[in-house]
Amino acid sequence: MDEMIDNGFPLTTEPNILRDMIAPPNIVSKMLSVVTGNSSNVSNTLPANSYLDFLLFSGGVLVKCEIFGVVEVNSHLSGIPDLTLSFANPSILNDVQFHPCVRFRPWESEQILSFVPPDGQFKLMTYRVKKLRNTPIYVKPQLSSESGTCRLSVMAGIRYDPGKPIDSIVVQFQLPPCVSSANLTANHGTVNILADKTCSWSIGRIPRNKAPQMSGTLVLEEGLKQLDVKPTFQVGFKIMGTALSGLKIGKLDLKNLPSPAHKGFRAQTDAGHYEVRS
Repeated sequence: MDEMIDNGFPLTTEPNILRDMIAPPNIVSKMLSVVTGNSSNVSNTLPANSYLDFLLFSGGVLVKCEIFGVVEVNSHLSGIPDLTLSFANPSILNDVQFHPCVRFRPWESEQILSFVPPDGQFKLMTYRVKKLRNTPIYVKPQLSSESGTCRLSVMAGIRYDPGKPIDSIVVQFQLPPCVSSANLTANHGTVNILADKTCSWSIGRIPRNKAPQMSGTLVLEEGLKQLDVKPTFQVGFKIMGTALSGLKIGKLDLKNLPSPAHKGFRAQTDAGHYEVRS
């Protein structure tokens, strides 16, 4: 009934949605409850994943820098738990969407998430944080063409320290159709040119003692003197343990539980559509 009614107003009566909101207990958990008086599943974890979308035009013109975020719940709680989640800074959130288990009235009035979680892992909410000013890394490409040869130089480095290691950094771009061959090397990491003419520069982590740089030449097709189509560089990275969105969990309350439960929070930021145009 708590899932069907929100402050006296009908919330949902659809059987399919209710089944998604509350998973029926299995026979093992029932037997454990009978024997021990409690369920063995008493954990609730909130992974918060952020994806940084970034678009930079040539000349350093910033077009877009925003976060698409996902708050996931991995719930293994007995009975019909009632959870309340609050944020320290909910005003930064835009374009918020919720799982059907979330009651809308508490969010509209106090920006608090009140919900009865289904069993297992699910997306509690998605959101955007717009108009970010900084990105953790920079990628600076430079190209110059002369006599059928294009010289390419790409530098990468840390723009600001997010407080956690930036891992799995990779820079990719598609060789233009007018390029017949390429000779590219890097002072850190590895450079590979794939069969589909994608150039992939795997950096890993930025070293402290030098700035990673990829450089070399692109040989144009016969008859061409200059590169007429400049490539777009896609950047990938991963930061464990931090959310670049700046969203902060305020408090998580758990009610209607027969025994104390473990509460955990985990944050991660990945590059989303992160592009630098040359």
